[in-house]
Order: sequence, then C-alpha cells, then structure tokens
Amino acid sequence: MKIVYPKEIKNTREIEEIDVLELLAREGARQLLVYALEKEVEEFLGRDRYERTENFRGYRNGYCKARTIGIGYGNVKIKVPRVRDVPKEVSESGYESEIISSYQRSSKTVQKNLVKLYLEGLSSGDFEPVFRDVLGETVGLSSSTILKLKEDWQSEYDEWKRRSLSGEYYAYIWTDGVYIKAGLEREKTALLCVIGVKEDGTKELVSIGEGYRESTASWLEVLRDLKKRGMKSPRLAIGDGALGFWSALRDVYPECEEQRCWNHKVRNVMDKLPKYAQDKAKKRLREIYKADTREQCQQWCRTYIQELRKAHYNDAADTLFNDLEQLTTFYNFPKIHWVHIRTTNPIESVFSGVKLRTNVVKRFRKRENGKYMVFKLIQRLSLNWLPVKGKDLLPLLKHGAKFVDGIMVQDMTNLKKAA
Repeated sequence: MKIVYPKEIKNTREIEEIDVLELLAREGARQLLVYALEKEVEEFLGRDRYERTENFRGYRNGYCKARTIGIGYGNVKIKVPRVRDVPKEVSESGYESEIISSYQRSSKTVQKNLVKLYLEGLSSGDFEPVFRDVLGETVGLSSSTILKLKEDWQSEYDEWKRRSLSGEYYAYIWTDGVYIKAGLEREKTALLCVIGVKEDGTKELVSIGEGYRESTASWLEVLRDLKKRGMKSPRLAIGDGALGFWSALRDVYPECEEQRCWNHKVRNVMDKLPKYAQDKAKKRLREIYKADTREQCQQWCRTYIQELRKAHYNDAADTLFNDLEQLTTFYNFPKIHWVHIRTTNPIESVFSGVKLRTNVVKRFRKRENGKYMVFKLIQRLSLNWLPVKGKDLLPLLKHGAKFVDGIMVQDMTNLKKAA
C-alpha cells in the first residue's frame, strides 16, 4: 500500500509548523480506514471488486460523497464505497458501512488517539488492535483481511528495496547509521542509510539496510545490493570516519572518491580539548575548511596542528591530522556544491528528525518494524528536502568532468553535448 500524501502538504515547509509524525500517522490512519472500508464492502459482497459470483448480493456503484471525519488533531475526507441492487433478503435497508458508523460513534478521545494507535501498529507490525480499539469488538474484519492488510503494508518497503536503480545516477551519496532498540536484543540495531542526489538536483533515500555496528561486512551487504540492482559508481561519497563504510566502498566502488565529514571532524577535535578551548577551536576549524583552495586548506590545517602540539594538545592534533587528504576531496568538485558535500548535513538533519520521533516507541517488537517505521519517516521528511545548488553541473559530473579547486579544467562543449 503506497502512501499518497494530501496535496496541501506536498512540497511545503510545513515540517516546522506541523509535526512530521502527526502528518505521517494521520495519513497512515486515514489509509487504514480507506483500506478497511474497501475490504468491508468486499466481504459484504462476498467477492473482490471485479469478481463475479453466483451468490449475488449487489453491485459496486462508485462512492458516496466524501465526508469529513476527525483523525488525530485534524480532519480528513473519506469516501465510502456505495452498493446498489442489494436483494431484500440480504439487507432490507441496503448496504451501510458499519465501520464508518462505529468510528463516528466513537469518542473524540478515541478518534484523536487513532494517530497513537497507528504508530503502535507500525512499531509492532500488528494493526488488529487499532481496529479493535477504534471500531469496537463488534465491528471486525476477518482475520484474513487483517493479515492481508499487514502484508500489503510491509510489501511497500520490500518493493522499494527491490526496485531497479539502473535508470538513476547519483553523483553524490551521503551515508550514516541510526540506531534503534528492537526485540529482546541488548544492543541497538544499526540501520545503515544512503541518500543520493539525482541528476535533477533532488535528493532521495537510496537504501536502508540492517547492520551490526556499521561494520565493513554490514556495509558490504548494503553496497553490493545497490550494485546488483544497477547503481552506478557515484563520483563522491560523504561520511564520517567510521572505517567500516570506507573499506566496503573501496571494495564495491573503488573509483568513487571519499570525503570525510567536517562536522564530525570538528566535534572529534573539540572532544580532545578542554572546554575553555573548544569555542576558539571550532571557529578556527570553520575558517580552515572555507579556504579557497585545497592547498591553502591543507596548509592552514598543518599550521593549526603545529599550534595544537605546541600547546600540548597532541590528541587533538593527531585527530585533525588523520584523514587530512580525505577532508579536502571536496575541492575536486564544483564550488557551488561545496556547501553540500563537505559535511553529512543532508543525512544528519534527517536522522535528527528520525531520532526525535522514534523516541515515542521505546522498543520495537522486531527489527523489521523499526526499519519500516524509519523508512516511512524518512519518506515523509523527504518532502521537505531542498535540491542542491548548481544542478546543471550534475550531468557533467556523470560524464567525467574534472574540477580543481571548484573550477572545471576541461573543455565544457563536448561534456555538455554528452550530458
């Protein structure tokens, strides 16, 4: 079952005004009701929508006029299926939806709690309690219908995970892991995420995979799956200093260049300094990575490393010295893209939203349920992602354009023709 978001919240910045979790859950709960109404009328007629049987109980006849009902702290419109020519022996009054009648009779408190109940169903993988609590014990769907609903809900992620990537090209990818508690396991489960930028400049979630502490083996599984499904080598991967991902990347996409995240590096250096020296270090490091050229940036780094050693902050100096080459790879790409590719901000901002909202579920019953909820949250958050600047340069990167200190060093004519 594919989530289709209401038109009024598409491509807007409502994320700052209406909580993402509320929007996601409200729309998910609405679709639960829509799905339940479709299955209710199928069970009444004793057949699927376009199936014909000898036991005639009426015909589908479109939908009644949309009615507004309360879900969560807002309203949505629901269309109830209509049935005509119902024999008198089947029903004197014709077809009436018990689900809508029961829902509208339920208390305002129950209707507002539908959002919470939906999230509980999402985290547990079981939506039957949602129907029971909202519709009551007397209005039930068959166990086979409930099972079909659960299967449809879970198949959305499975279909997305199997989709072909051969038709897409991601010049840049950002990678990171988010951790959730699931089942009876003591250690948190790592969900390894990849976000890519497409040729039109828009960002999209490319992959979510399970992993063990962001290990090389876990990242190998993720990247090999992407390659198997047709993903071509990106020009640049951006991530933190976790060694597991970089080892896996060199194995699967050896031609892809590596950029270590400056935000992570700044935090790591600051952790090696006393508190009174941290603000000054933070300001200095930000000045360094905003240098105009790679040579200048590296020279400023070496100068600062010497200053740190003179001040006996050797651990901080060593931290900055590590990955120095990989910290300045972004200079090999268009200058207008630097703000996007020298940090993992595009994926960190997503994870901060995910972590904030998954805290409502202390522990998922299964890892699959947690993975699916994170998938749905990122889907909703992605509606507010801004495209990268300088999108017209992305096709040139696909065709091998070379840059030095942000400036193209090849004849653009042939590259533009290729693009």
